[in-house]
Amino acid sequence: MQRYVLTLRCPDQPGIVHALAAGVAEAHGNILESAQFSDPGTGIFTIRVSLETSEADTARLRDELTLRLARFDPVLTVRPEEQRRRVLLMVSKFDHCLVDLLYRWDLGELPVDIPLIVSNHPDLEPVAKRYGIPFVHLPVTRDTKPEAEAELLRLVAEHQVDFVVLARYMQVLSDNLCRQLSGRVINIHHSFLPGFKGAKPYHQAHDRGVKLIGATAHFVTADLDEGPIIEQDVVRVGHRHTAPELVAIGRDVERIVLARAVRLHAEDRVVLTGSRTVVFA
Repeated sequence: MQRYVLTLRCPDQPGIVHALAAGVAEAHGNILESAQFSDPGTGIFTIRVSLETSEADTARLRDELTLRLARFDPVLTVRPEEQRRRVLLMVSKFDHCLVDLLYRWDLGELPVDIPLIVSNHPDLEPVAKRYGIPFVHLPVTRDTKPEAEAELLRLVAEHQVDFVVLARYMQVLSDNLCRQLSGRVINIHHSFLPGFKGAKPYHQAHDRGVKLIGATAHFVTADLDEGPIIEQDVVRVGHRHTAPELVAIGRDVERIVLARAVRLHAEDRVVLTGSRTVVFA
């Protein structure tokens, strides 16, 4: 029996689950796990299903289910469970998020394949070599940014990348690149958004005497640091913490939040619904 993960998004209306279940039954399938949500604010219905079936042809199963659900105007994904998402990691000079993701990947905690690491600096190439992952140094300046982003898109296509993770990649992506990779780029922001933006956010937080610091993993959009949120966490701090101590605490939160977001997205547990996400954790 072949196991699949299915996600469905469509306008909410009666009969969706019945039609989906009937389609699975027609494919000689059995639903193993199901989670659904109907958002009264947007009128969007989302569901994530884990199923098994004797049907080994993914395209045929997808076509059969799409035909069964056609009247609901569905956005449907069907993935064999053992087919891991391919992730391109991007980084600059800060290594904490990259090292944490690679450590979890090496342990088997992140169900992804990592064909490539791209950086605008050469500093972290030894880390990539340690894990046996190809490293591409792709410098970016104001004048070379269009060419660098074109090369990035070529690498994404060449390596059949499903999504990109900015593991503290300190370059703003152009509006054009954001559009071309819409819903496929995850960023970690060193703040519990909305919060302190720009340079030295933890120093800004320290100067304002904050009592909570955190991190936010979100999809990248043309609106800087305002994309749909996938995962967040916070840590309580006090007046005795220095700015360097807040930086250290913040690094820990960033690592944890980004790893959670990558795992959730890799397991098809994140469904985009406009400016928001439904996360079937």
